[in-house]
Amino acid sequence: MNRNSQFNHIGIVTRPQTPMMSAVLNELIAFLRNEGLSVYLDSEAQADNQINPQQLQYFHVIKKSDMGRRCDLVIVLGGDGTLLSVARKLAPYRVPLIGIHQGHLGFLTQVPRAQMITELSGMLTGKYLPEERILLEATVVRAGEDVYHSLALNDVVLSRGALGQMIEFEVFINKEFVYTQRSDGLIVSTPTGSTAYALAAGGPILQPTLRAFSLVPICPQSMSNRPIAVNDTSEIEVLVTKGSDARAHFDGQVFFDLKSMDKVCINRYRNSLRILHPINYQYYKTLRQKLHWGDQLV
Repeated sequence: MNRNSQFNHIGIVTRPQTPMMSAVLNELIAFLRNEGLSVYLDSEAQADNQINPQQLQYFHVIKKSDMGRRCDLVIVLGGDGTLLSVARKLAPYRVPLIGIHQGHLGFLTQVPRAQMITELSGMLTGKYLPEERILLEATVVRAGEDVYHSLALNDVVLSRGALGQMIEFEVFINKEFVYTQRSDGLIVSTPTGSTAYALAAGGPILQPTLRAFSLVPICPQSMSNRPIAVNDTSEIEVLVTKGSDARAHFDGQVFFDLKSMDKVCINRYRNSLRILHPINYQYYKTLRQKLHWGDQLV
């Protein structure tokens, strides 16, 4: 046990099928073991042959779904998509995440691969900037019964399916009727997801720690439909009135097929997700780099 580290049980999740991941992973394991920390590796990484066999004695192999109970910090090697998949599983346990990108800066994965060991040396001892991100909790109700449930860090998206027909739905906020819409769908986004699909659909960028959601129509038939932002204490209900081919997507990674008269109920999840950034992290610098905004002139 390392008395200098704030964390003693470290989980590692990697992006599958990633070239050169083995070298990065084995370097990270060696560093953590040298620091006297217990290491827990996602079983999918071992199945992906990312591990040097000589390292097997130095860590525990567990399922991603078990990391919330066994770890007090999880390090994600990959991009924002990998971190999203981990976040939904860890949210019930309030385990913080550190994202290490492999060359392409992410909105969530802020530690560069080249500075991985240097940055982690400081972050393990408390030299980091913590950020709390809200999540969505969604339940699909069919004929009065809950038939599907999921969390989402980025967004819950109702969209048309393979047939490509527009869907029709009614939106209620805190039980109050808001509007009827005929469109390709609707994005209910957290501030984290405001720079993802919602941004491409014309939604606003929300500062990451803002306690709000945005509702962004996808190609609405009526040009008067506009994105709206609501307090994160709001309960959002979307009743699909015509959409036999509709689907509900969660972070763009899992989905559920909807039927007409299904209701999707969305609210803020009880826990927030804690992401740890390097101490030099600047949100607006990331926006400038990712969105190619102009540099400061003076």
